[in-house]
Amino acid sequence: MNTPVLEFVRRGEIVSLRNVPPTRTLLALLREDLGSTDTKEGCNEGDCGACTVVLGEAQGGHLRYSAVNSCIRLAHSIHGMALWTAADLSAPDGTPHPVQQALLSCHASQCGFCTPGFAMSLFGMYQNQVCQGQGVSRAQAQEALSGNLCRCTGYRPILDAAQQMAALPRVNLDEADLLQKLELIAQTKPGLQANSSYISPSSLSALLAARAEHPEAQIVAGGTDVGLWLNKLHMDFAQVLGVTRVTELKRVEVQHSHTVIGAAVTLSDAFAALLAERSQLRGFVSRFAGLPVRNAGTLGGNIANGSPIGDSMPLLIALRASVVLASVRGQRELPLEALYTGYRKNVIAADEVLAWVKVPHPAEGEFMRVYKVSKRFDDDISAVCLALKLQVQDGRVSQIAIGAGGVAATPVRALKTEAALVGQHWSQDSVTHAMVTLRAEFEPISDMRASGDYRRQVLGNLLQRFWLESQGQADVSLESFCLNADTDLTTPSTPTTGACA
Repeated sequence: MNTPVLEFVRRGEIVSLRNVPPTRTLLALLREDLGSTDTKEGCNEGDCGACTVVLGEAQGGHLRYSAVNSCIRLAHSIHGMALWTAADLSAPDGTPHPVQQALLSCHASQCGFCTPGFAMSLFGMYQNQVCQGQGVSRAQAQEALSGNLCRCTGYRPILDAAQQMAALPRVNLDEADLLQKLELIAQTKPGLQANSSYISPSSLSALLAARAEHPEAQIVAGGTDVGLWLNKLHMDFAQVLGVTRVTELKRVEVQHSHTVIGAAVTLSDAFAALLAERSQLRGFVSRFAGLPVRNAGTLGGNIANGSPIGDSMPLLIALRASVVLASVRGQRELPLEALYTGYRKNVIAADEVLAWVKVPHPAEGEFMRVYKVSKRFDDDISAVCLALKLQVQDGRVSQIAIGAGGVAATPVRALKTEAALVGQHWSQDSVTHAMVTLRAEFEPISDMRASGDYRRQVLGNLLQRFWLESQGQADVSLESFCLNADTDLTTPSTPTTGACA
């Protein structure tokens, strides 16, 4: 098979590389092929952020900047983008970039191993906020750095640096020149050959044709799961079918009764579309992995991967979302929970791709919460995830939808618990009865994250918490408290967000 040419812009110049294997990660390309050892390998699974780089993608006549983990990002996926690593920030004469100067002035580095990753997450924030004339709040800095871990310095000076960089003299990129070079690359249209080892179509029709011709090719979107298979399981694929350049799958469309989210829409953009209608999901969204993972991973990829501890599926099940599968034979639509047949198994045919997710608009009087229980509050995998959407009419439950993760071989809908509540008075008595039903509805396993007994207990506890919050009680968990940066006192946060403002 032919390996397509990989082209991207770095340091103002177009970089052209040949013979890059289809499963080569961006981190391996940088460190081993290009000698850019400023980008560090830490966990090699997208958790620690030491490998963070920033990608710039042309969007609506401007550049959009995203901090991503290079360790789980396939190198070919950055074709037609601009790339920055920590070595690319300072001026040609050695003058530090404001990000670097702020980190230095605030003494925000100790051993220094994680610092390049922090610098790049801050650089992404600098380009998207500071260069647009916006300041940086403490909460925004915490969100931008949610995918970066530090083992020795502590986060206070790093957060100080995030806020200080906006006060330094601004440094702007020549975006017009970058966009011109990206347009030159776009004209090459890579990876469209039938015998290519990395096929990267830009239209849905081309994607479906390629899928029909190469059903054995590994589909890759953001790579946040496939990258783990490569690094941790040492898997390899002779042919990769990338979906993130498909125009039709990168759109979010608000229709009459639904919001339609393309399968190649990043988690960051997909969640932004959901938050536009349901702001109460903000606290949950901020806990869905770290920002670099959300910037790279896609909603369609998270659904198709079908992990029982994938957090988007319980949410979408509770929202009564459906998925659309497409092939050269046509399209079919089914409820999301009907997609799965077993552990990481689904009904997607060999010639099909998951194309769209359809999410109904909020109903009048809808009350919704999503709860994530994990060992670490930030940037961790769920032991239990429970999503609940409720409608009450004349004091009785008219509709309720419950999605659960971490309690079965697949993401599941709690049908028995829903049946136990529909038509009942929305009261402590009915909730207490439903808690027993919910705890008995599933048989979760015991593993490194939690025991089965713990998971069953937590399911019922979360339903009780949902009841309390529906009655206006806000301070029912530690999530409703945050540390006041000025007084170091613990104070309640806004109850609808579940996150510190």
